[in-house]
Amino acid sequence: MRRLYLAAGLLFVAFAAIGAALPIIPTVPFLLVAAFCFARSNPAWERRILEHPTFGPQVKEWRERRAIPRRVKVISILSLVAGVVFTWATLGFPYAWISVAALVLVGAWIWTRAE
Repeated sequence: MRRLYLAAGLLFVAFAAIGAALPIIPTVPFLLVAAFCFARSNPAWERRILEHPTFGPQVKEWRERRAIPRRVKVISILSLVAGVVFTWATLGFPYAWISVAALVLVGAWIWTRAE
């Protein structure tokens, strides 16, 4: 089972790295799952995520208080808006409605989390 958690942790770190490079894909949610997996397979790697200067504080805040800082909320919602605009510009309607639904549902969930 440890190997499965280790493989999943590495996969989610890879997704997080892609998210760090691409503005539409989130980074911290993937690191949250990676830290969960590493806690069960390789605590040293979990500690590296928690001690990371950029992402560590966000992961800790979520773990301890289920909180998302306001700055991160704003960036996340602006990214969702950018996704709506991009979908509308490239695919048009009715496909843009999928992005609008994601903006409303995910954006509302993000905004209602503690700060």
